[in-house]
Amino acid sequence: MLFSSALIGLREGLEAALVVSILVAFLVKTDRRHALRWVWPGVGAAVLLSVAVGAVLTFTTAQLTFKHQELLGGSLSIVAVVFVTAMIFWMRKASKSIAAELRGKMDDALDVGPAAVLLLSFLAVGREGLETAVFFYSTVQAAQNETVQPLIGFAIGIAAAVVLAYLLYRGAVRFNLAKFFTITGVLLVFVAAGVLGYGLHDLQEAAFLPGIDTLAFDASAALPETSWYGALLKGIFNYSQQTTVLQAVAWVAYVAVVLPLFLKPSKKTAPAPAVAAASKE
Repeated sequence: MLFSSALIGLREGLEAALVVSILVAFLVKTDRRHALRWVWPGVGAAVLLSVAVGAVLTFTTAQLTFKHQELLGGSLSIVAVVFVTAMIFWMRKASKSIAAELRGKMDDALDVGPAAVLLLSFLAVGREGLETAVFFYSTVQAAQNETVQPLIGFAIGIAAAVVLAYLLYRGAVRFNLAKFFTITGVLLVFVAAGVLGYGLHDLQEAAFLPGIDTLAFDASAALPETSWYGALLKGIFNYSQQTTVLQAVAWVAYVAVVLPLFLKPSKKTAPAPAVAAASKE
């Protein structure tokens, strides 16, 4: 779970950090630093809301019955898959225009007033934060309510994202963001497929979906989850040593459909910038 949660934290954290750095760079470059006093409260409120949602989802569901826990966990796992899928396709499409769009929105917000600047900052960061909160909960569920590893993974990923975004902003590092988002997007397709399978298994355990006893395979002897290689597969792909037919079909179908669509070349291709749009240049 450490790898998958760190990957989500890095991806979501970098998106949020790039959004903030684009807004900050725009205000600094246009000599409107005074508006920064409204950006930071919006960003802080978005982070606090995300942490609160994650904490509520993670720690209050313990009061539910087993059936309701599985039903909620399975449902939110599927919601997390929808979020992640939408995220990777949105970033693939918007990576070339996100900076211009955010600058335009900030320009409009400055004309309206401080409240609009604060709201724009809150909404720009809050989307990634809420997605991360839902995915954190589903990761904890997949880890059989073990919160330490997912929490460490998310913390590592988010911290790395903040450092990387700052270095990009300062011009200390240069790399192709389009390739970065493509590589992490491919990895996230497999992570999301595993979360989808685990979510469906939760719904089967809650008796919401049939087939809990219809196994596609039982690798308990050959590839146990307690072994280091089984734990590695479980941490990256949410591998289950006893996989139902529904889980297996859903995993294969998701990867077979989403991965080719994600890797399909865009109709209009343009050279990807080597420097993040958040750069001060």
